[in-house]
Amino acid sequence: MKLSIVVPVYNTQEYLPKCLDSMLGTDVDGVEVIAVNDGSTDQSAEILERYSRLYPERLRVVETPNGGLGHARNTGIRQAKGDYVLFVDSDDWLAPHAVPEILSFLDSSFDIAVFDFAHVDDTGRVLAEFRGCDQDESFRLDEYPEFLFAPHNAVNKIWKKTLFTENEISFPDRIWFEDLATVPKLYLFAERIQPIRKTWYCYYQRQGSIMLNASKAARNAEMIEAVNSVISCYRGQGAFEQYRQQLEYKFYYEEYLASVTRVNQIDAHSPVQAVLRDDYLQRFPAYRDNPYVRAASYRLRMLDGLIREGRWNAVSTLIRLNKKRKGR
Repeated sequence: MKLSIVVPVYNTQEYLPKCLDSMLGTDVDGVEVIAVNDGSTDQSAEILERYSRLYPERLRVVETPNGGLGHARNTGIRQAKGDYVLFVDSDDWLAPHAVPEILSFLDSSFDIAVFDFAHVDDTGRVLAEFRGCDQDESFRLDEYPEFLFAPHNAVNKIWKKTLFTENEISFPDRIWFEDLATVPKLYLFAERIQPIRKTWYCYYQRQGSIMLNASKAARNAEMIEAVNSVISCYRGQGAFEQYRQQLEYKFYYEEYLASVTRVNQIDAHSPVQAVLRDDYLQRFPAYRDNPYVRAASYRLRMLDGLIREGRWNAVSTLIRLNKKRKGR
């Protein structure tokens, strides 16, 4: 078996058929789909049962109590028979012909292949396209440490399964930012990272993202756990100092800027903003000497100053003006 596609499923009955069709609609050898039903309470289980009858040789359904996205992915990895693993979220889908094209690339030798992805609406219309990596030739992390700045999505990469199993790396259970907590660790153990200029993954842009759900604003603080996990791994491998500047900038953007502004959009008075800011400043007090930070845009440096001073209303105003400038 060459490839195992792991699909965590939780209450996505509206999107699940399109997701499964994108993987099972092409009759090819060497690929299995493992759908992990993570305790769904809607009609997802019935949809999976119907598809498993249609594709008994190609689709395996695994039932688990609800444990979150990370738990479902870990379950799929343990069940996988393929040499490589691909993750697809059950409200997204793969582009037409993606599966046979992916299989054709598995004849080459790599530990991670990173491909491009698109944000799409419910009709499949492409809203935006994103490169998975700015490089064209294969590399190791020490040859291109700026790869840490690339999107850390688990879903736009093909993973050699042994990266997880031999290095005892798994996704955390029940926290947000499970990709951030996991993906950068895997880079350390990859001997060859292969960029592929193909847009294979379609990420469905739903309205009302959970990241902007006011009732869950406090969960943005779970970013701290993800950051701790990555830094502990790099320290454990003796690689933290080697990649300090890249990690410092990675978390400057993800924790100090992006997470703080995300919370601010939900509630400009939320104390979580200060919690995230203070955690980053305690961890990286000299971040302003970082060459990547010094090279940041004027807009980011302005936002940096407002966050540092705790001027949360001004942060809100800056975000609003920036959205207006972009026509949102």
